[in-house]
Amino acid sequence: MMSAGREVSAGPGGAATAGSMKIPNWLGLRDVERETAVTALFDQHYPGLVRMAVLLGAGVDAEDVVAEAFYELYRRWPRLRDPLAAPSYLRSVVCNLTRMRLRHLQVVRRHPDQPTVDIGSAEQEVVLREDQSEVIAALQTLPNRQRQALVLRYWLDLKEAEVAASMGISCGAVKAHTSRGMAALTRILTERR
Repeated sequence: MMSAGREVSAGPGGAATAGSMKIPNWLGLRDVERETAVTALFDQHYPGLVRMAVLLGAGVDAEDVVAEAFYELYRRWPRLRDPLAAPSYLRSVVCNLTRMRLRHLQVVRRHPDQPTVDIGSAEQEVVLREDQSEVIAALQTLPNRQRQALVLRYWLDLKEAEVAASMGISCGAVKAHTSRGMAALTRILTERR
């Protein structure tokens, strides 16, 4: 039997083996396949999702947001209809978790207990190179939906249908958010020069 590119066979006592790795009886083959698939997705998409979360406004919590997105994918893997939809699902979860984080921060800012210090992560610092900082600063002033549409459409180079699926809105709404966001971004950058 093949499992995500590895041969899986029954070993002595009914325990399965995957290559040179012995799989305990209590761990079903479906769990091994799920772990293999999620690990491959993690290896391929983690850095890009962290950068996307930073650009959407997650800031120093970007790594946590992406880790939680992978946890949600792992937890819901058996209910995933099409494994090829997993990257889109991850982008959608990152967008939603970032949006939830920003809402939470708005509430926290309304009711401050102690001042917080925002120290950037290594990934955030790489994304925020000096030559890009002006565009990033202008992007951060846009409303959430416009910022999400621009990041998904132009930074990740997704098609409108993929952006719509990630954001949970129609293609027409993606076009409207993208158009308004570009107009606002152009206006902001022109004013700053």
